[in-house]
Amino acid sequence: MQTSFLSATILLILITDPLGNIPLFIAALKQVKPERRKRVVYRECLIAFLVLTIFMLFGRNFLDLMHLTDESMRIAGGVILFLIAIKMIFPGEGSVFGGDKMSGEPFIVPIAIPLIAGPSAMATVLLLSTREPGRMLEWMGALTICMLVTTVVFLFSSRLQKLLGEQAITALERLMGLVLTAISVEMLLSGFASYWKQLH
Repeated sequence: MQTSFLSATILLILITDPLGNIPLFIAALKQVKPERRKRVVYRECLIAFLVLTIFMLFGRNFLDLMHLTDESMRIAGGVILFLIAIKMIFPGEGSVFGGDKMSGEPFIVPIAIPLIAGPSAMATVLLLSTREPGRMLEWMGALTICMLVTTVVFLFSSRLQKLLGEQAITALERLMGLVLTAISVEMLLSGFASYWKQLH
C-alpha cells in the first residue's frame, strides 16, 4: 500500500483533528488574555511541529535501537489510529486534559502535546518516514501543510465555533472518525499481510 503525498496530508489532518479539537482548545485558552492568544497559538503549533519533525527524521534510528520491524510499527499504528477513530465517533466524557482544570497560560501541555502532537500523530509520522524514507521531503511537506491548517483553524477557532455550531463540529469529527477507521483497518491488514509473507 503506497501512500501518496495528498493521502499523507489528509491522514495527518484527520489525526490531528483541528476542527474536533476546537472546544478543547478554547477551554485551554480561557485563562489567557485575548491579546496573548495569537502568540500562544503560534508557539504551541511550532512546538508540535518540531516534536513531530524529530519523530519523522529519527524514526528509523529509534526503530533500529528498539529492534522493531516496519510490520510491527504498521500494526501498532493501525491499532492506535483505530482507537482514536472510535473515540472520535463515540466521544466519552473524558478529555485529553485528563479532567484537570486549566489555570494560567498553557505551555507545551496540553495544546502542543497531546492535543496536536499526540501518540497517534507521532506513530503516523514514524510510520511514514520508516516505510518510505526516500520520500522524506514529501512527508515533511505533508506535515508542514497539516500544521498550517491546524494553526489557521486554531487562530479562527472562536469564529468557526460560532459559525458552524457545536452540532456541525461534532458531525464533522464523527465523519473524520469514519474515514480514519477505514485507514486504520487498511493499515492493520497491510501490516498483517506483510508479516504473513515473511513467515512463508
